[in-house]
Amino acid sequence: MTASFTEPAKKHLGQNFLHDRGVIDKIVQAIDPKPGDAVVEIGPGQGALTFPLLKRHGAITAIEFDRDLHAPLQAAARDHGALHLIEGDVLGVDFSALAAELAPAGGKIRLAGNLPYNLSSPILFHALDHAQAIRDMHFMLQKEVVERMAAGPGSKVYGRLSVMLQAYCNVTPLFVVPPGAFRPAPKVDSAVVRLVPKPAESILVADRRVFANVVRAAFGQRRKTLRNALNGVADVAAIEAAGLRADARAEQVEVAGFVRLANLLAQG
Repeated sequence: MTASFTEPAKKHLGQNFLHDRGVIDKIVQAIDPKPGDAVVEIGPGQGALTFPLLKRHGAITAIEFDRDLHAPLQAAARDHGALHLIEGDVLGVDFSALAAELAPAGGKIRLAGNLPYNLSSPILFHALDHAQAIRDMHFMLQKEVVERMAAGPGSKVYGRLSVMLQAYCNVTPLFVVPPGAFRPAPKVDSAVVRLVPKPAESILVADRRVFANVVRAAFGQRRKTLRNALNGVADVAAIEAAGLRADARAEQVEVAGFVRLANLLAQG
């Protein structure tokens, strides 16, 4: 299914509209919405994914920043199902409150969307802040971003994004999407990834703020050793007490190592 209407993409909003039927079908199959699921799409655009999800599920919520797309989306959605459209910036949407509204009695929302390249990391970190209200996430992003998300220690692309996401979620790359699947075609490959937030009891981070500060500082200057990168955040004694080498670089430290160090610092 292709979009039911056409609007020109706005470069300043990072818009690249998906149109490849085969890719769309694979994404819908990956999400596999079930009756009762509270599905929330980020950035429906021209409805390429929205309308197949509506046809499959019957009702979804979508968050769209571009006001020029609101009326066409609502009009076209009438032929497919019930679309609840939230107007505004996704970074201003409280996913926890949305889950309480859409999935009462402790239910969780399921996020999906083709994320704008220039906002992918802020959206991911925003979702992390509400991870306990989210059942899973299926996002399309730049392939290199997905590679960073799933990278392990020792990889050249293992970094802050890898550690922060993997501390709170199970990250699974699903498949690569070529530029020709979009209009206009981007200059890079994209990929679809699944993130499943871990149960609260299995997240070992004692203080989210301390953990975030440690990871940010450690990767702030990748060429520096932990001793130097964490200067002012953690001394050598603390680094070694956490079972880490002070002369190691951040890219060599596994997620659990950062968690141990942050938890030690959080104890004061």
